[in-house]
Amino acid sequence: MTTHKHKHNTDKVSSLWEDGRWELLIISSVWVEPNSSAAGSRMLQLIDIFKSQDYKITYVSTAQKSDNAFDLSNLGIDSTSIQLNNSNFNNLLLELKPDIVIFDRFIVEEQFGWRVAETLPNTLRILDTEDLHCLRKTREIALKNNTEFQENDLLKSEIAKREIASILRCDLSLIISTYEMDLLKNVFKIDSQLLYYMPFLLDEITEKETNQLPSFEERNNFYFIGNFLHSPNYDAVLFLKKEIWPLISKQLPKAELHVFGAYPSQKITQLNNVKEHFLIKGKLKNINDLKNYKVCLAPLRFGAGIKGKLTEAMQFGIPSITTGIGAESMHGELEWSGFIEGTTLEISNSAVNLYSKKEFWIKAQKNGFNIINSVYNKSLYKNDFIVAIQDLKSNLQQYRLANFIGEILHHHTLKSTKYLSKWIEEKNK
Repeated sequence: MTTHKHKHNTDKVSSLWEDGRWELLIISSVWVEPNSSAAGSRMLQLIDIFKSQDYKITYVSTAQKSDNAFDLSNLGIDSTSIQLNNSNFNNLLLELKPDIVIFDRFIVEEQFGWRVAETLPNTLRILDTEDLHCLRKTREIALKNNTEFQENDLLKSEIAKREIASILRCDLSLIISTYEMDLLKNVFKIDSQLLYYMPFLLDEITEKETNQLPSFEERNNFYFIGNFLHSPNYDAVLFLKKEIWPLISKQLPKAELHVFGAYPSQKITQLNNVKEHFLIKGKLKNINDLKNYKVCLAPLRFGAGIKGKLTEAMQFGIPSITTGIGAESMHGELEWSGFIEGTTLEISNSAVNLYSKKEFWIKAQKNGFNIINSVYNKSLYKNDFIVAIQDLKSNLQQYRLANFIGEILHHHTLKSTKYLSKWIEEKNK
């Protein structure tokens, strides 16, 4: 599968901000929680790029802050809470006058995109899709109905219609996986000019770092990790508990499975069973503790995007067992860091082999390092992205003329969403 990425002359990077410091406003439905979800880590990676170019960044959210929220002030970023359906947000826009606005997820663009377009029409609007919500939801429905997922099912999805409309209204959408890039271009017929491939942006793993990791003999046990507000993770833990772990445990009676994740519900915590060595651990306090585990289990039966739990495992030198959906767009043409399996029996047998056989484990670990350094190395993407943004901002009207469908959607959205929002605002008064 080909990787689609805008190509630009990176010699232009040094002159990007000669006209003065640029302002970025990030509007999110959540506060950044890098230790709770891959989406939180992703946002910090994007922030890092803009910080490297001395952007002045403001982060706003409609959510309540939890104890897990990252302190953005440590990065010199201003943050504030905002309200839905409140014209005070327009005043904030006029005060900040951002050059660029990033919407974190399409729902945020639905809520605030029309306000940005109306108040600051020359501001560049970027959608960070995180992953395609319509793809994840359509796959979930297929699993529940015990039917095979078909790409054409997406065309019937209400979420897809909303999500695609959001992509068309924005000047650029950041797409995290090559599969989703192909889907948007070939199934939804989106102009590639509106799409930008941007996977996770990770540091290269050096030989020195790999040599400092615990060896095969020093590691023990299996683990699963994932935010439990995310439905694919809850499904995967149930799948492990009911079908996969009993088969693994039968062959490896001393091994334990530790399940980590933020926001575990009672439905999750009651799965804890000491006798079965199936242990619900809750939120992982120190991410570095993962390096003591031998194998990551990630039997995801639906989902979208690329999986932070799997890149994380590779960074710590932990081979993994996952599914085709789990590994989708994760490794390019490179060999996987472990095994990609489909059935319960295949998953459990491969897990036992990877856990027990050092030669399999060592090879899988090296594959993981190779994937991180070849597919997710941030140095491969950073400069091109900076130049793409500057080019887009400098030629914004020209780009928008080429996206007439997007302009039509904006025209109608401004009419419908605007007056619904104003009605709610008056009602709230």
